[in-house]
Amino acid sequence: MSAEADFCLDGFEPADTDSAEAEQSVWAGDLTVLAEHHTPSGSHSYLLAHDTSATWGVPGEPQLIAIKISRAPGDRTFTFECAPHTVLAFAQSWLIERDCPPDLITQVTTGIAPADDITVQTERKIRDAAGRYEVLHSDTAPDYPYETWTMARDRRAVQDPVRVFLEVDGPGTETYTLREGAFADEEAAMDWLFYRHSPLPESPEYHAEAAARSRAALTRSTGPTVPSQPEAARSAAPSTSTAVQTTVSRPL
Repeated sequence: MSAEADFCLDGFEPADTDSAEAEQSVWAGDLTVLAEHHTPSGSHSYLLAHDTSATWGVPGEPQLIAIKISRAPGDRTFTFECAPHTVLAFAQSWLIERDCPPDLITQVTTGIAPADDITVQTERKIRDAAGRYEVLHSDTAPDYPYETWTMARDRRAVQDPVRVFLEVDGPGTETYTLREGAFADEEAAMDWLFYRHSPLPESPEYHAEAAARSRAALTRSTGPTVPSQPEAARSAAPSTSTAVQTTVSRPL
């Protein structure tokens, strides 16, 4: 983890107004880098950082920021893109969609770890989304119990397309959980977030995904079925019966 971000833009000028405004919207001194990747040629940089200024700014503002910088050494210009996020996996997904190598930007040390396999799988689902989610709203709770959430529209969902991804720190532990809830629309999602009158409703795909994970785990633990030696020998031995022989297929 780096103490401060370095955009490596000395001698470069913004290529357009959007890049100039984006670069001016963040200050390197406010950022603590969680993960970064720079291409060997120096043409591109990807940064994932914690924005310390968000902790004393507007309550609930995202505390993570994803940055992509593209440089044109020939004319000494750069383009600058950035996006704030509340949930780490969404920031990683944003960078991966912009050609950052996934293995490099997911090597993040934040001091807390996923509490369970559901959290790991949900984070992987977000990172591999490839434009699947349109982020609508987000929030970060400044006080205990610490939680963040991102509301997004699932472009692939047939049912309940508005999803809430809720991340909660485990009390007294250095772990966190991430869960996905499904809602018919933004109003229903906001109503749940405000009142918490029921458990977070599971997505329609949850049980299918859980079943797939169980099948995969069972396959890994049991492996292929192999007949015992006597049975294999009997299958391989020629039949001595005078009756009409019938070939019976047997799984190996």
